[in-house]
Amino acid sequence: MPAIGEERLLDDAVFGVGWMKALLIAEAANPEWVSVPLVGWSLAQALRGVADVHLVTQVRNRAAIERAGLVEGVDFTAIDSEAFARPMHRLAEILSGGKGKGWTMRTALSALAYPYFERLVWRRFGPAITAGEYDIVHRITPLSPTVNSPIAARCRRAGVPFVLGPLNGGVPWPPGFESERLREREFLSYLRGLNRYRPGRGRTLGAASAIIAGSRHVEQEIPARLQGRTIYLPENAIDPARFDLEAPLAPPPPGGPPLRACFIGRMVPYKGPDMLLEAAAPLIRDGRMTLQMIGDGPMLADLRAQAAALGLDEPGLRFHGWTPHAEIAGRVRDCNLMAFPSIREFGGGVVLEAMALGLVPLIVDYAGPGELVDDAVGIKVPIGPRAGIVAGFRAELERLAADPGVLEPMRHAGRARVKAQFTWARKAEQVARVYDWVLARGAVPKPDLLADLAG
Repeated sequence: MPAIGEERLLDDAVFGVGWMKALLIAEAANPEWVSVPLVGWSLAQALRGVADVHLVTQVRNRAAIERAGLVEGVDFTAIDSEAFARPMHRLAEILSGGKGKGWTMRTALSALAYPYFERLVWRRFGPAITAGEYDIVHRITPLSPTVNSPIAARCRRAGVPFVLGPLNGGVPWPPGFESERLREREFLSYLRGLNRYRPGRGRTLGAASAIIAGSRHVEQEIPARLQGRTIYLPENAIDPARFDLEAPLAPPPPGGPPLRACFIGRMVPYKGPDMLLEAAAPLIRDGRMTLQMIGDGPMLADLRAQAAALGLDEPGLRFHGWTPHAEIAGRVRDCNLMAFPSIREFGGGVVLEAMALGLVPLIVDYAGPGELVDDAVGIKVPIGPRAGIVAGFRAELERLAADPGVLEPMRHAGRARVKAQFTWARKAEQVARVYDWVLARGAVPKPDLLADLAG
């Protein structure tokens, strides 16, 4: 029979009362940035609603977190690992060829610096973890499954459950996009398969009490012997404070073309903005659709030149360049479609944001976006060579321009799905179920979070 304290632990785990104390490690967690830092921050903040949490992050995030209202030493701790992090960041900038390129190179160099960060985390919090002051230690970021976590084994020895994830990344480049791969300076991606043979990877995964896989690709990469600890949960969600999910969707504006599309993202090869221009060109020239291109990046000048060569200009096509996140909703207010032919999107957070804004996503059925979109809320074009994607997008745009009414029910269905399943508060509830499971140590069934999403 368990002791009284253990009974309370099991009972509270079963009923999910959220009293557990969790140390959250999120090296990247920043409310003012996007991508991984915003994921780290958003999930950590949402978990405050289900547990007593303390956030540990890197010192570069301190000022933004304080501006968000958290108090250092009470709500969070900033770890100064700049002695290793800063030179690795500079080296990554040089070797990757500039901002927005060489993601695999950047991740690899960050992975070299990260153990020093965790060494400092353990120096600061190791005694408290060992003394049992925390019920759970959860590493949220880095998201990359290639970055080892030395703290995992130390937590296991201390008898404190260690949760890893959401892990995401490493989606293979699809065939037929070698030129895009090289333009992105993704040279190290050819060697990524060797990661599974690194001893540190096995130690990290083996020491984790639960592994949250943020994508199906990562889930399939987890060794078979650890699938019993692996739980699939899509990486991304949205913050209702940034998106008014209760506001009625704007009706189509009078006059103008019925198909009003936008592209939102960095102007880089793997996101396919050039493929979108090629696919949409006949419809824009004929006045059957408009296209708003929102984002900046190394391709922007070439895209403007491509548009000129295709005979595309305002008002049919408009380049907005870099746009603050808070202003995007205003830019796409009159749009009803988000056309996004990305061929290597890990999480696809922009797809959820599009649905929150009432935009129907038109995407390539591959990796993250393909896991978030079905026929009820969006349109998927099969992955294939460049010519096939361009042809597929053009065919769908032609169909939608001829019958735009099919978009209206999908707009409402997408908004409803995000509201029900993909807010950060909902994500925190699902992660809390993972906490309950590992704390119960077999006394409750493994949570089926996929059923949550289906319901």
